[in-house]
Amino acid sequence: MADITQIKAYVYTADEAHASAEGNVYLGIAGREFLLRKQGQDTTHQQGEKYTYVLGQDSNVADARYNDPTTPPLDTDDLDHYPVYLRLEPSGLEPAWCLEWVDVTVNPDTKVPHVFANPRLKGTDPKHRLWLDTSHGKTLYLKRSDDNL
Repeated sequence: MADITQIKAYVYTADEAHASAEGNVYLGIAGREFLLRKQGQDTTHQQGEKYTYVLGQDSNVADARYNDPTTPPLDTDDLDHYPVYLRLEPSGLEPAWCLEWVDVTVNPDTKVPHVFANPRLKGTDPKHRLWLDTSHGKTLYLKRSDDNL
């Protein structure tokens, strides 16, 4: 068990027509939800773009004070008691989002980082992409990466 001091989420939007998301994207981890939006970023995840969101230490997210895994303190033990997921809350005229890849690393600069991803998205083939929207699901669950075992 250790305190969660930092979470890094790597989120890639597919380079495909209409892949951009106009809604908010949330990370659920350790029993909480966090908004994944950088300072000054609108709610859109642009087609073909790769984003790195940092929560906690060296944060780069909007409203960092409220999207902080140290307030209230979270523990790595919580990672095994709650699901880890990425959730889109769609909005706008073209709310669907095509997700290419996501992985989440808890305490990345420690001896024991905790990595979560969805192996079904691995690869660049379009069949490994996932469209999220109100008409076909808004949530993608992640599991511990085999690389971390």
